[in-house]
Amino acid sequence: MISPGEWPRRVRARLGERRFTVAVLVSLLLVAFVPLVALPAVRCELFGSGCREPDPVPRADPVAAPRPPTPIEAATWGGYVALGDSYSSGVGAEATLSDHNPLEKCHRTSKAYYHEVAKTFTFAKGGAFWACSGATTNDILDGRGGEPAQLGRLSAGTSLVTISIGGNDIGFSKILAACVVKLPWSGGCTDQGGDVAARMAELRHDLPALIAKINARAPRARVLVLGYPKAFSEVAGVGGDNLTVSEQRWLNARAYDLGELIRQTAVEADRRIAARGGHGSVEFVDAYSSFAGHEAGSGDPFMNGLAVDLPAMRAEPRSYHPTIKGQQALAALVIAQVRKGPGRPLR
Repeated sequence: MISPGEWPRRVRARLGERRFTVAVLVSLLLVAFVPLVALPAVRCELFGSGCREPDPVPRADPVAAPRPPTPIEAATWGGYVALGDSYSSGVGAEATLSDHNPLEKCHRTSKAYYHEVAKTFTFAKGGAFWACSGATTNDILDGRGGEPAQLGRLSAGTSLVTISIGGNDIGFSKILAACVVKLPWSGGCTDQGGDVAARMAELRHDLPALIAKINARAPRARVLVLGYPKAFSEVAGVGGDNLTVSEQRWLNARAYDLGELIRQTAVEADRRIAARGGHGSVEFVDAYSSFAGHEAGSGDPFMNGLAVDLPAMRAEPRSYHPTIKGQQALAALVIAQVRKGPGRPLR
C-alpha cells in the first residue's frame, strides 16, 4: 500500500520536476474555476456566454382590460322604472276598455311610451310603470291618489329611469283653461305671465332637489328627463280651440321655457355626477319639436285638442295630451336617447 507521502514522489519521478509543477497548477485552477463556470450568471458576466433572456414583464391584455359600458349596457344591467305625470302615464292615448277604468286614478294606459321602451330593450331586472296623472315634484316624493311615493319604487338595482315632470308644478292645465275658456270676468290669456314666472322659479328650486333624490335612490341609473312637446301649430284655424295665433305662440313659448328649465337642471345634475366620478347619468330628452306638423287640430294629430265633458261642464283629462301616435313619438325619442347615451363615458 502506498503511503500519502509516497504518491507525490512517484508522480514527480515519473513526470519530472517541471511537469509535476505544471500539473499541480492546472489542478488548482480547475478546482477554483469549475464552480464559476457552473454558475450561469457568473459565466454570463465574465465571458458573455450562457446568458438567457430575462423573464418578460407582464402586460395588461388590451382585450381583457376593463372598458366603460356602452350606453345600452349601462341602461339595461338592472331594472327600468317609469315615473312622472300624465305625459308619462299615457293620458290621451287610451286604446282598451281597461284604459278607461274610472277607478284607475293614475290613468296609466296600454299605449304609454313605457311599454315600447320596455319591449325594445332587455332589462336584467325587468320593468315597472309607476307614472301617475297629475303628479307634481312633491307627489313623486310623497305619493298621489293613495299610492306610495314614486321615489320609493327606485333602488340600487335600478339602471334606467324615465320621467316627465314640471307641467303640473307650473299649472299648465290651468293656464290652458284660462286661455281657452274666455269668461267675462277672467283675465287675458297672456296676462298669466307673472304667475307662470313665479311658479317656474319654484320649480327651478324643486326639480334639482328631486333629481338629487332620484340619484341617491338609484345611484347607478341613467335618468332620462323628458321635456314637453308644443301643442299648437300657430296657424289660424288649426287646433286653436278659441285661441288666437298670438295666444298659441305664447302657450308654445311657455312650453319651450319649461323645457329649457328642465334641460338646464339635467345638464347641471349630470355635470355633478361626472365631476365626482360617480356612476349613472342625468340626460335631457328634448320633445319640444317632436310633434311638428302633427300638433292639435292637424290632419294627423299627435296631440289631442280640447275635449269637453258637457254634462260636467269641464275639459276632459285627455285634452292637450299626446295621442297614441304622440306616445309612439315620445317612445322613439326615449329609445334613441338610451342608445345614444349622455355624450360622455359611463361607469
